[in-house]
Amino acid sequence: MTIINRYLRTEFKGLGALAASVMLSAGGAATAVAQDASMSATNLTEMATYADMVDLAERSDLVIRAEIRRQNEVSAERAPGLQPGFARLYIEADTLALIAGDTAIGESLVYLVDVPRDAKGKAPRLKKQEVILFANALPGRPATKRGREIQLTAENAQLEYSPAFEARLRPVLASLAQADTPPVIDGIADALAVRGTLTGESETQIFLDTQDNSPVSLTVLRRPGQTPVWGVSWGEIIDAAARSPEPQTLRWYRLACSLPAELPSSANLARDPAARRLAAEDYAFVMDQLGRCDRAITD
Repeated sequence: MTIINRYLRTEFKGLGALAASVMLSAGGAATAVAQDASMSATNLTEMATYADMVDLAERSDLVIRAEIRRQNEVSAERAPGLQPGFARLYIEADTLALIAGDTAIGESLVYLVDVPRDAKGKAPRLKKQEVILFANALPGRPATKRGREIQLTAENAQLEYSPAFEARLRPVLASLAQADTPPVIDGIADALAVRGTLTGESETQIFLDTQDNSPVSLTVLRRPGQTPVWGVSWGEIIDAAARSPEPQTLRWYRLACSLPAELPSSANLARDPAARRLAAEDYAFVMDQLGRCDRAITD
């Protein structure tokens, strides 16, 4: 019998929440709502960046809007991995909307979540609070009278709902649902810089490794007296007219949040020192143009 099962038998008799044991055994300790106990769910919702939203959405089969109707605190000795300053809660919630996902979840949900305690050391009262949940369903686990069992997928996978946050989130979910979603970038395969016949003329091509082995390449063109131009080709054909992705889009995210900060020396195919420096400089130019991949509530 698992720790949480024993807890449910002794302290939550009649709740029928066997999901908790599956959550802990399948995913480790329950997810934490904040890295710092001083942060509130509202803070986290406002702090979430584009990259945070993609991170949470990509690892989750379900994105749910729900209203918490009941909470019960799990005692500390039965909450392995609980961070200091946090409380582990067993939550029962009503489903308000399935924002993303194709799994039937029903009208009620149950799950575990870690939340920061207040200044007096007490767990916040979440009853009637509306939340956005990033979660996975638990295969083979039928719904109980308390609701469908789900497992939150990451730290900060429960965020306080607001219309503004939903408005920011929906375009992210829509881009992830498209058929031509750009592939996940694993790193850099090869890079080569070639100088042209004119002084200041050059072309650098950087070929990327992708999770599904689909071709993606970067091209940096330099012309005398002109600002360098770079673009991305998302296919076999290297398009000289390819352009850089718009910031805060999925294609931007794939590059800015996956590529290494510097061009690996092993990927630079040029033997001439000047050509090697040029490839490294052009890669640095691309990274500078992409800008930082800021994350505030995810790793």
